[in-house]
Amino acid sequence: MPRFTTSDGIGLHYETTGSGQPLLCLPGLTRNTRDFDFLAPHVPGLQMIAMDYRGRGQSDNAPDFNSYNVPREARDAIELLDHLGLAKSTILGTSRGGLIAMALAATFRDRVSGVILNDVGPEISSDGIARIMDYVGQPPAARTLEDAAAAMKAMLEQQFPTVPDTRWHQLAAAQFKETATGLALRYDPRLRDALLAQASAGPAPDLWPLFDALTGLPAGVLRGANSDLLTAETFARMQARNPALVAVTVPDRGHVPFLDEPESLSLVHNILKDTS
Repeated sequence: MPRFTTSDGIGLHYETTGSGQPLLCLPGLTRNTRDFDFLAPHVPGLQMIAMDYRGRGQSDNAPDFNSYNVPREARDAIELLDHLGLAKSTILGTSRGGLIAMALAATFRDRVSGVILNDVGPEISSDGIARIMDYVGQPPAARTLEDAAAAMKAMLEQQFPTVPDTRWHQLAAAQFKETATGLALRYDPRLRDALLAQASAGPAPDLWPLFDALTGLPAGVLRGANSDLLTAETFARMQARNPALVAVTVPDRGHVPFLDEPESLSLVHNILKDTS
């Protein structure tokens, strides 16, 4: 399993497939490289790179949970590019990964060829934050993957009305691992402590300057039509602020689209064409 060690000594897992134009895929807050399994078959002819953040998936937990933050995770992404000998890459960021992608455009612009944001923007709705805090860091109530898949479907089916049971099971398996005593999280539960500490440190930072860093870069944003995290109002403001932004709404999807929808694939391929 490919791994590299960050400048502060954390071993991080990553996966690469294919060769050619690089696409660095950054997953959601509690998620991992499995976020991009549905996309992978549809992007031949490029080098697709996916990483597990510190404390997620198969990467090491950080001794200090305070390093679970966007600037440090952005630095980890750059160190992965360095490890792979890549001068630049297009960045595809799902949710948390999109925040990191914007941070990279603002602070390491010379390393970024283009950016694709998957259901995230410079403002995150309070409803979306509340839903995330309801589950992040909490031990799963379900005892089996089948139960977890059923619970996930019951909670999200209104946002994702066309998803077959097989996909709910794949999503559950990506989030949880089976143990002798039931299911366990595939991430460090202290991620919750990091979020609470960051929230208590003061008002949330203004992320619009990070979004403005996308100006002049090939950039696109996907929004699930039923998303509770990226509101229609923020989505519209993003387009007004950056008229060159390619913006696509994905029907029958909430937070987040799976990236294999026709609308998602069209946007991904358009941005990759512009960054090749």
